[in-house]
Amino acid sequence: MRTALRLLIGGVAVLGAVAASAQYGHPLKGSWSGDWGPDEDNRTRLLLVFDWDGEAITGTISPGPNAVPIAAASLDPSTWTLHFEAVGEDAGGNPVRYVVDGELQNIGSYNRVVTGSWTQGAVTGDFTIMRN
Repeated sequence: MRTALRLLIGGVAVLGAVAASAQYGHPLKGSWSGDWGPDEDNRTRLLLVFDWDGEAITGTISPGPNAVPIAAASLDPSTWTLHFEAVGEDAGGNPVRYVVDGELQNIGSYNRVVTGSWTQGAVTGDFTIMRN
C-alpha cells in the first residue's frame, strides 16, 4: 500500500512539473509591450501579440482597428534572435514596411525581454518589448 501511495504521489509531482513547464509554451507566445523610436525623445508605444501553432510564429503589431499582421517571423534558438516583417499602411493608405530584428533575453523567466532594431518605412530606431 505504501509503495502504491509513493508512486501516486511521485506521479502527481511529475505531472505538476510537466504542467508548470508547459504553461510557458513557445518563448514568444503572448502579448508584449514596450516602445521604439529613432532616439530617446521620439518614442512610439508598442503592443505586439505573438502566437505559435506548432509550426509557425504568427502575430500582430498594434492589435485593434489599425492592426498590422506579421507576414513572416522566425526565432533562431541557437542565438535567440528574432526577425519579423510586416506591411501596414500610413495615414494616407500608402504601404509601410516593417523590418524588425531583436534578441530574446531572460529566456528562463516569464518576464522575457526583446531588444533590437526596428525599421518602419524610412525610419530606423531601437526597440524594447517585455512580455506582459
